[in-house]
Amino acid sequence: MGKLTLTTFLSLDGVMQAPGGPEEDPSGGFEYGGWLVPFADEGMGEFMDGVFERAGAFLLGRRTYEIFAAYWPEHDDPANPIADKLNRLPKHVASTTLKEPVWGPATVIDGEQLQSEIVRVKDGLGEGEELQVHGSGHLAQWLLARDLVDEVNLLVFPVFLGAGRRLFPTGALPTAYELLASRTTGSGTAIHTYRPAGRATFATF
Repeated sequence: MGKLTLTTFLSLDGVMQAPGGPEEDPSGGFEYGGWLVPFADEGMGEFMDGVFERAGAFLLGRRTYEIFAAYWPEHDDPANPIADKLNRLPKHVASTTLKEPVWGPATVIDGEQLQSEIVRVKDGLGEGEELQVHGSGHLAQWLLARDLVDEVNLLVFPVFLGAGRRLFPTGALPTAYELLASRTTGSGTAIHTYRPAGRATFATF
């Protein structure tokens, strides 16, 4: 059985919206798209290559699926683990509006079937393989709220934005995490891998 992993790019204030370009996701009037790009470096690339090499399948929100579908088929390269895995592995898209996905292999899952489908896909993966979520803000929050994420990769870039959609919203369940690995890239990006460790507890010094 595989595991479900979530990999997310974050600013220092927890914003995950539109890291890769100005036009990626301007919803809500977001004006800072592309904030990650000045800090992208070799260390980030090496880490992300390693993440994608473990992929057995992908679980994506509709918007992230459409952003990827507009880019990766045109940048296919079997020698690039990111392009190779995204273009060839099964993609499961959580959506109630997407009817005919054009970038395959892809399966659309509505909300009612999502949890059972996650279990089914994970059961079908090999040892060490991952059902990977990348970006997909609303889906990521839905999964975290239901304790469905087995590991979280947070890449925290040294920039504060002050606006934009955040991964961890106000009102989410307080949850503790165990740190599994940590590294820093040359540009100052901090990369942490966490495993959920149950509900947060509280005490006094």
